Amino acid sequence: MKIGMPIIIFAVTALLIAVAMFNPGSATVQSAAPNPSDAPERAINNFLIHVQQRHWNQAYSELANTDDVSENLLAKNFGGSHGSLRVFSSLQNWDFQPLHRNGNEAQVRVTLHWSTPVGVVNDVHDVKVQDDSGNWKVSWPIAPFPEIATQVLPVNYLRWDLVSASSDKEWGQGNLDSPHVRIVSMNAIEYEGNVTVMGEVLNEDTVPAFVNVAATLVGNNGQDLDEESSFDKMAHVLLPKQVSPYRIDFPGIALSRVKSVRMNAKATLVPASADPVIGVMDQKIQSDPQGHAVLVGKLLNQTGEIVNIPHVIASFYDSNGRVVWVSDGYVNRVLFPQAPQSFSIEIPRSIAGKVQSYHVVVNQYSLNAS
Repeated sequence: MKIGMPIIIFAVTALLIAVAMFNPGSATVQSAAPNPSDAPERAINNFLIHVQQRHWNQAYSELANTDDVSENLLAKNFGGSHGSLRVFSSLQNWDFQPLHRNGNEAQVRVTLHWSTPVGVVNDVHDVKVQDDSGNWKVSWPIAPFPEIATQVLPVNYLRWDLVSASSDKEWGQGNLDSPHVRIVSMNAIEYEGNVTVMGEVLNEDTVPAFVNVAATLVGNNGQDLDEESSFDKMAHVLLPKQVSPYRIDFPGIALSRVKSVRMNAKATLVPASADPVIGVMDQKIQSDPQGHAVLVGKLLNQTGEIVNIPHVIASFYDSNGRVVWVSDGYVNRVLFPQAPQSFSIEIPRSIAGKVQSYHVVVNQYSLNAS
């Protein structure tokens, strides 16, 4: 599915981030450790300062694994490529957690905090540092980019065009009825002192729809407390008979203040296509290095079109089939055709023990969407 409307918001936010990205004085730089015993952390700190400033040559000179990593691969890993989310991100700061040190080798857990158009994104890496004659070097784990073979892929996906009766009418403003959509489930919980409303919405129609789900909290006195929408915690463009999870957060409101929830799903007729088709493979729940429960898997772009920014949304169900959580995550790299790409979505500790099953949908933003 191609989504054009969110890209406008995305581009404006990216522009603001770019201003900060290329103004080193506005960035937060981690301070180098003065103690000689902290030499491994200091080496990583120096490396990341160069990365933050996008001085790829200087950053590359700090690497110990230059036999396995080229300067171009380093730049693509931290600076992004092909319009990926990393292209629109800037490294704000980082944290260290020393794991162990044995003579001239050390291992440090590094958490990178990235500022992106979709919020703060944290990356965790276990990094090996080596002492090379008193000069500590960083072996940063960098995954290679896939090499795509030249091939011909047949195009046979479904597509819906919207034809207006007049050239001066905008999309969705014709004399056609709005698509029929229905909220099929809703669950309101309190999470970390805030009310969260979640569930699933279904496009019951035979035409695609741009859907937005909103919720209004009604207080014990019958007055409206707050109204919020799902924003990016759902797939907005739904093809016929497609289901999307949604999640709506109400910061600062306790569930005890809420008497009822009033739901509203609005749909607009839009042109859409079923391409690119993104498959989800090897899904499983496991623990990450920090002990958090995460849903991991791989995305496979089954078409010949590059997907710039993949967005994974997962709904988690308890033993009764009720939605107990909805979580999402953006993949930093593009999806190249026929090349699997890993994803990971964190599950809150208080929710993980209730999860019996899950369902994943993949949304995507294309820079060339019209």
